Amino acid sequence: MSSERRYDIDWLRVIAIGLLLIYHIAIVFQPWAMFVGFIRSEEPLQGLWVPMTMLNVWRIPFLFYVSGMGVFFALRKRNWRELLLERGRRILLPLAFGFLAIAPLHFVIFQGFYNMPLSYYPHVGHLWFLGNIFAYVVLLSPVFFYLKNRQDGRFMQGVRLVLGHPLGLLLASLPFMIEVTVLKPQIFELYAETWHGFLIGMLAFFLGFLFVSAGKAFWQTVLTWRWLYIGFALVLYAIRFAVFDLKSPGYLMALESNCWIFGVFGFGHKYLNRPGALLRYLSQAAYPVYIIHMFVLYAGAMLILPLELPVMLKFIAIVAFTAAVCFALFEFVLRRVRFLRPLFGLKTNKRKARESGVFTTPDGIGE
Repeated sequence: MSSERRYDIDWLRVIAIGLLLIYHIAIVFQPWAMFVGFIRSEEPLQGLWVPMTMLNVWRIPFLFYVSGMGVFFALRKRNWRELLLERGRRILLPLAFGFLAIAPLHFVIFQGFYNMPLSYYPHVGHLWFLGNIFAYVVLLSPVFFYLKNRQDGRFMQGVRLVLGHPLGLLLASLPFMIEVTVLKPQIFELYAETWHGFLIGMLAFFLGFLFVSAGKAFWQTVLTWRWLYIGFALVLYAIRFAVFDLKSPGYLMALESNCWIFGVFGFGHKYLNRPGALLRYLSQAAYPVYIIHMFVLYAGAMLILPLELPVMLKFIAIVAFTAAVCFALFEFVLRRVRFLRPLFGLKTNKRKARESGVFTTPDGIGE
């Protein structure tokens, strides 16, 4: 298997977490925020949702792709038992702790903001992603180890041949299009705790592993044809926006989603495949920030929304508050208090605690 480290994947998962924070904060300023359990601003910013609709069809599938890629790199150093033990420690422990102690916090803040009786309600919340990732690791590990040991077999040779063609890569969209045609989800972008989200995530997770296994064939194609994929995605988004009032048929949204993702991989490969101290720090921070960002976001909304400020300034202030507090908690608490480190997916040995991909976002957990 290739020993080349993909710094662009590390950068992309860090960027994906940043987009996740902004996306969740944008929900606060939508009229329907309370229907999905978010604190709601009395002054909406509905125009803010237009760019979010461009993002929401591919942001979660993209994270699953990156998560599958992370498992490929993990297999360079681990057998099946080591992989499951490592993923159990890095995923299930934070998931259990988050279920009991982290996810309930933002609902307590929600209750306080609306003067509701305070109650403790353990739940998975935004950490549903972790459970999906671990399930995929368990279900797909036999296939992954089979492919790992047959990199020069006929199947992988055929994969490389297909991925070497720009339209061949688009064939990856076909199972996604079949999935939405069969399941007919009412809302394509509703991934959390749905069979649609589980299956689309598993497809992306498997293909992420497969694409990286194919090596240069995949990377050269997305690099060469990145503008084609982005252009196609923009056309499909324009059709979704102008013709279907943002509710395109599921098969078109599945195709659009993958076009965005392939374009993003291409531009990432072009401009982001380089290491650095900032990347090492941000990669290590990404997983803990993902885990804690929701209750920090809610705290920021509770403090900032009542202020006499222009609504756009409130949005900017909540973004700044969430980023600053999340990184302050990571820097001064989570990475420094030894017993907390494993609860937030960090390695206990700081010298080995690089980004390690514990975040094939939010948790595919890379290498």
